[in-house]
Amino acid sequence: MAKRDYYDVLGVPKNATEDDIKKAYRKLAMQHHPDRNQSGSATRSEEKFKEAKEAYEMLSDGQKRAAYDQFGHAGVDPNMGARGAGGDGMGGFAEAFGDIFGDIFGSAGGARRGGGRHVYRGSDLSYAMEITLEEVAQGKETQIRIPSWEQCEPCQGSGAKPGTSAKACATCGGAGTVHMRQGFFSIQQTCPHCRGSGKIIAEPCTACSGQGKQKKNKTLEVKIPAGIGEGMRIRSTGNGEPGTNGGPPGDLYIEIRVKPHEIFERDGDDLHCTVPVGLTTAALGGNIAVPTLAGKAEIELPESTQQGKTFRLRGKGIKGVRSTYPGDLYCHISIETPVRITEHQRKLLKELDDSFRKSGDRHSPNAKSWTDRVKDIFK
Repeated sequence: MAKRDYYDVLGVPKNATEDDIKKAYRKLAMQHHPDRNQSGSATRSEEKFKEAKEAYEMLSDGQKRAAYDQFGHAGVDPNMGARGAGGDGMGGFAEAFGDIFGDIFGSAGGARRGGGRHVYRGSDLSYAMEITLEEVAQGKETQIRIPSWEQCEPCQGSGAKPGTSAKACATCGGAGTVHMRQGFFSIQQTCPHCRGSGKIIAEPCTACSGQGKQKKNKTLEVKIPAGIGEGMRIRSTGNGEPGTNGGPPGDLYIEIRVKPHEIFERDGDDLHCTVPVGLTTAALGGNIAVPTLAGKAEIELPESTQQGKTFRLRGKGIKGVRSTYPGDLYCHISIETPVRITEHQRKLLKELDDSFRKSGDRHSPNAKSWTDRVKDIFK
C-alpha cells in the first residue's frame, strides 16, 4: 500500500512551522497511543500511531524535511527513524520524542542526571515592592526579607531521622523511573512509589518531615535602577524555590509598584502637574514657583494668562532606564476664583466688573466669540 503524504498524515500544510508540526503530532499521539486504545480497534490505532510517528520524525528534522519536500518518499529512508544507537529500535525514538511522551504520560517533567532519578528546577517566586516617585527618579538600594528553604540541620539534608538513612526504592532500584512495555514500545515513567526521588525514607526527620529542608527567612540586597517603571520586574537569579533531587533553584522576580504622588503624574519619561494660580496673578502676570522632583523652579506667567495654559520645563521629568535624556515637566495652569470674600472685596470686585463692562468686549474676547456662536445657533 502506498504511503500517505506526511503532511496529510499530520493534517498540516506544507508551510507549517516546527511548532505546528509538533502540536499536530502531540494531538495524534494522545488519540492513537496503544495504551489509550485497548479495545477491538487497538490494531488500527497502533497503525495510525506508527504512521504519525514516522511523519513527525521526518518533518521535524530539517534535512529530512527538505529531502522529502524535493523528492517525496523516495528522498528519505523510512527505516532511519526506527534505528537507535542502542540497536533495539527505541534509542533514537525515545530521545527524539521524550518530551512529547513526558507531556502525555507525566513521565518526564524534569531532566535526569546520569540516567538516574529525575531532577527538577525550583519554582520562581514573585515579590511586590512599592516605591515612591522620588525613588523612581533617583534609584534606590534597599533590603527585602523573603521566605527561603535551607538545609535541615538535624538530618543534614537527608530527610531521614538522625541515626537512620534512606534506602533505595525497591520498585525502581533507586533510578527514580520505571519502564512500561507495550508491544515494541518502551515508555519511561516517574516511579509512583518514590515519586522520582529513587529512595524511600522509613523514618522521616521530625524537624523537616522528611523534606531535608526547612523554611526560613533570608535578607537580600536589592538595587532599584533609576527610571524604573510601574510593573517592571527585577530578576534575582537563584533566589526562588530550591530544585528537587539536586535540580537548580528558581529565580525571584521583584515587581515594582509606584505609589500615587500627591502632585505629579508620570507619562513615560514626562511628568505633569496642576499649578493653581490666583485670579489677579493670572491677570497681571509675574513669576511663580513650581515644584519639581529635584527641588523648586520658576515659570514666568505672561499678563492675561488663561485657564489651562501649559508651560513646559525641559529636562525636569524622569530619565527612564532605557532613555538617553530625561523627560520634561508640564505645568498646567488652573486659575482659582476667590472664595469667602469680604464685603469690601465684593465691592471692589463689582467696581472692577463695572469697569470691564464699560470698556466693551476687549477684556473678554473668548466670551464675545462664544456669545456670537450661541446667537448663530438660535437664529
